Amino acid sequence: MDIRNIAIIAHVDHGKTTLVDGMLKQTHTFRENQAEMNQTTILDTGDLEREKGITILAKNTAVVYKNTKINIIDTPGHADFSGEVERVINMADGALLIVDAAEGPLPQTQFVLQKALVQNLKIIVVINKIDRKDARPAEALRETEELFLHLAHHERHLSFPVLYAVGREGKAWSSYPSDMQSAGDLEPLFKEIIATVPAPVASEDKPFKMLVSTLDFDSYKGTYAIGKVAQGTISPGLPVTLLNENEKVGSFRVDEVFTSVGLKRERTPKSQSGDIIAITGIPDVAIGQTLADPADPTGFPRIKLEEPTLKILVSANTSPLAGREGKFCTARQIYQRLLKEKQTNIGLKISENPDGTGFIVAGRGELHLAVLLENLRRESYEMQVGKPEVIFQETDGVTKEPFEEITIEIDRAYVGIITEELGRRKAELLDTHTNDRGVTKMVYKVSTRNLLGFRGDILTKTRGNGIFATRFIGYFPLSPHIPKLRNGVLVSIESGKSSGYALTTVQERGRAFIGPGIPVYEGMIIGINNRQEDIDINVCKTKKLTNIHSANADVAIQLDPPVVYSLEQCLDFIEEDELLEVTPRSLRLRKKHLTHAARVRAKRATNN
Repeated sequence: MDIRNIAIIAHVDHGKTTLVDGMLKQTHTFRENQAEMNQTTILDTGDLEREKGITILAKNTAVVYKNTKINIIDTPGHADFSGEVERVINMADGALLIVDAAEGPLPQTQFVLQKALVQNLKIIVVINKIDRKDARPAEALRETEELFLHLAHHERHLSFPVLYAVGREGKAWSSYPSDMQSAGDLEPLFKEIIATVPAPVASEDKPFKMLVSTLDFDSYKGTYAIGKVAQGTISPGLPVTLLNENEKVGSFRVDEVFTSVGLKRERTPKSQSGDIIAITGIPDVAIGQTLADPADPTGFPRIKLEEPTLKILVSANTSPLAGREGKFCTARQIYQRLLKEKQTNIGLKISENPDGTGFIVAGRGELHLAVLLENLRRESYEMQVGKPEVIFQETDGVTKEPFEEITIEIDRAYVGIITEELGRRKAELLDTHTNDRGVTKMVYKVSTRNLLGFRGDILTKTRGNGIFATRFIGYFPLSPHIPKLRNGVLVSIESGKSSGYALTTVQERGRAFIGPGIPVYEGMIIGINNRQEDIDINVCKTKKLTNIHSANADVAIQLDPPVVYSLEQCLDFIEEDELLEVTPRSLRLRKKHLTHAARVRAKRATNN
C-alpha cells in the first residue's frame, strides 16, 4: 500500500483538529452508528484539551484514501507546546499549513512553518474558515506568501498549492468557491495530498532503523515506542539494539508491532518501510533514541529542542491545611511523578533545588507549566509552587534573558490601554497598522520577564477582546528593570473560617478571593488591596451577639462575588515572597512566611 505521512501545523485555534475530524469521517474510518461520527475535535482526548479548546499533545492517526494510507500527525498550535511539534515533525514528509481566513498567519504559524521548511517538507496551504463574516482570504494568502518569502531556504519552498476550506463542515476547494453553501467534501484535499506530498523514501532491503519520536503507555502492554520506519522492516520476536546516537544502551526483543488505523492500533506481522508504527517490548526507551537492527548498530542524531525559558519551584505543601485534600503529598511522590512526565514531555527539564527543598521545573512558558500542574492536581497530587522566573544565559560575560515577539489584534478603542501597559513593561514597538474594519495590529518585542502577568491583566482591562499571541525570538541583553506592577494583597492574620461580617471590611479595602465559611490560616492571601501595600486583616471575626442581634443578622450582608483565578492566572499573580498552594480541590495563595513578624524579618534581611 502507498503511504503518505503528513503533519497538520498551524497557529492555535486555526482549525487543525476540526479539519482532521472531517478527514476521519469522510474516509469512513468510523461506522455510521459510532459515537465519533457526532463528535468534534476527535483527537483531543484529554480533559484539559477539550476544556481549553487547544491541542496539547501531538497525536497520530491514519486514514485510507483510494488504497493510499495517509498517516496524519496532529500538532499543538500554542507556542508553549512547540516541543511537541519539534519531536514529531521528523515523521512527516509533507505538511498541511492551516491559516485562518480572518486572522491570517500569526506568530506560531511562523514557528511551525520554519520547522517544516528546515525539514524540507512539502507544504500545502489551506486557507480555512472562509465562511467567517470577517474572512479576508486574499489578504490571508498574501500574508502567508510573504511569510514564505521571509522563511524560505530554497526557491522550491516558494512553490506550494493553495486550497480553501470550511473545515467545520468538511469542505475544501482547489479555488475560491462562488457558493460556499453548495454541497462539497474534502475530495480536493485528499487529491492534493496524494499529488503533492512525496511517498516516504525508505528501502525495505536495508537493516531496520527507526528514530523514536514519541512514547505511549499501557498498563497491559507497557511502553509503546512510536516513530517512522526509516529503513528496513521489523516483526514481533526480532532483536533490536537501543542507541543514544551511536552509543549502545541495550539489546531487546520486540514483543509486538502495531500500525495506526483510525484511532486504533492494530497488530501487524511485519511493518512496512516508511510507515509510522508502535513497538512494545522496549521498557527503557526514551524519545530521541534509535531502534536499530543489531547488524547495523548506528543511530540517528538526537532530536534538538529549543531550551526552556521559564522555571518554577515545586515542593511539598507546607501550609496549615496541607494533606487534607490530596492523596500524594510527599516530596518523593511529587518528584517521581515529575520524572515520569519528563519521559514524554521532553520540553520540560527537572532538577533538584540547589538552594534547599523542592524541585526546579523548567518549561516553555506559563501555559506549559500550568498544564503540567493542572494534570498533577487532577491525579490527586498536592504541592506548592513559587513565582515563575525566567532562565538567564551568560554569553561572553554578558547576562542575557529571553525575549518574545507579541502580536496583538485589538479594536481601536483599546489601543491606548495596550500602549500604556506595554510601555510600562519596557516593550519595543516593531510594527502597527489598522485595517478597514477598525482592528489594529501591533507587534512588540518584550522580555519574557517583563511580560509575566500581562495576559491576565490585559484581558481584564480589554474585557476579553482581541487576539494575543507570543513567539520566542531569542536571548538578548537584560531589559530595564520594571517596578512591581501589581497592587498589594490582603493577608489573613487569623486561622479559622471566614465570616460574612469580616468580609464586608475586605470589600471596603479591595476585592476578596474567598466567600464566607471558607477555611483560612494566618499568612493566607484572601484578596487584593486597592493600594500598593500589603495589609493584614482578620477575616474570621464575627459580630458580637446581643439580646437584640442574632447570628442570623449576617444574612442581610451583601457581598460581592469573590474573584476566582485559574491556575495560570494564579501563577501570573504571585510575587517573589508568595506561593501558590495547589491541591485537587483548591488553589490558595499565601505568603512564604506566614506570620507578620517573620515577614518583617525577611524584608529586613533582604534590604540589608
